[in-house]
Amino acid sequence: MKAKIYHHHTDCGQVVYYATYLEFLERARTEFLAEKGIDVKELMEKGNFFVVSRQELDYKLPIRYGDIIEVKTVINGVSAVRIDLGHKIENSSGVVAVEARTILAFVDKNFKPKAMPDHLREDLT
Repeated sequence: MKAKIYHHHTDCGQVVYYATYLEFLERARTEFLAEKGIDVKELMEKGNFFVVSRQELDYKLPIRYGDIIEVKTVINGVSAVRIDLGHKIENSSGVVAVEARTILAFVDKNFKPKAMPDHLREDLT
């Protein structure tokens, strides 16, 4: 996923505000799942949700106003109820500026963990 950095993404020093990276990760994650054939909206309509149960970010370099970033997402692992995702956010020069890890839990409408249907796990492998 690519995105251009606008003023509203940055702090007073024109560097991307640290929490803004969570928005980029959310967008990249949703697009990644869609590319795998997983319709998050359809899951939600059926009372199933992916929720973030853990988020880690390592900031290596600042990303600045006007940069174009690329977020690359991979699957580190899948269990019955979790997806472990790895992300690299590259700056305009293609240098990794942020590394992140997101763990998603699969839950029901009451936010109780539940096993993913087999077809979901198959789509992720």
